[in-house]
Amino acid sequence: MDSNPIMPSVCYAYRPPEVPACGLPQVGQDCGTRWLTSKLTSAPRPPWVGRESGTRSSLAGMTGDWRDDRVGAALRGENPTVLRRLTAGFAVLGDVQFLPGYCVLISDDPAADRLADLPRERRLAFLADLDLLGEAVHRVCARRDPAFRRVNYEILGNLDAFLHAHVRPRYDWEPAELRRGPATAYPVEVWRDPAHALGPRHRELRALLTAELDALTADHH
Repeated sequence: MDSNPIMPSVCYAYRPPEVPACGLPQVGQDCGTRWLTSKLTSAPRPPWVGRESGTRSSLAGMTGDWRDDRVGAALRGENPTVLRRLTAGFAVLGDVQFLPGYCVLISDDPAADRLADLPRERRLAFLADLDLLGEAVHRVCARRDPAFRRVNYEILGNLDAFLHAHVRPRYDWEPAELRRGPATAYPVEVWRDPAHALGPRHRELRALLTAELDALTADHH
């Protein structure tokens, strides 16, 4: 999702063998957890195949894949990257984790291309969800890594005109020449490195983020 100016997108390096019948997720329902962390096949899929992480892919040959329409898949309970449904969207774990804890907020309105497409009430709800997701990322990443610095927020949509927002943790251990700029400044090789692709090794991170979102949502209500 607007992740790199050279490489249009990054997607899963692993493809799940089946899709769970979660049904329509309600607010707070975590769909995909039970099989994302235990049933990912080892057959690799090139991480640069597809469009922006968290949105739809327009590449040929991907018909029928949940990655073709990630928002629609989330609404059907078929998107395994979903951490939690929020008020106006879905918190999802990013496909590439070279900045551990990278998340995306995707709108639950398939017709919304940009923030201005939402009615004001839903627009404010989406931004409130973004604030909540950012707080969860901040708390989890600060506890996990003393080198955590801050959270970057971006609403772009220049490659895939679909409402989504990036929530990127930043760290002191990042290379000096990259630490001051946006994550999109990282070279293509970093984005394509299979070592950074979301997979079973991120189950603990996923669980921590989901638990933090649950706690924050309870506090806000």
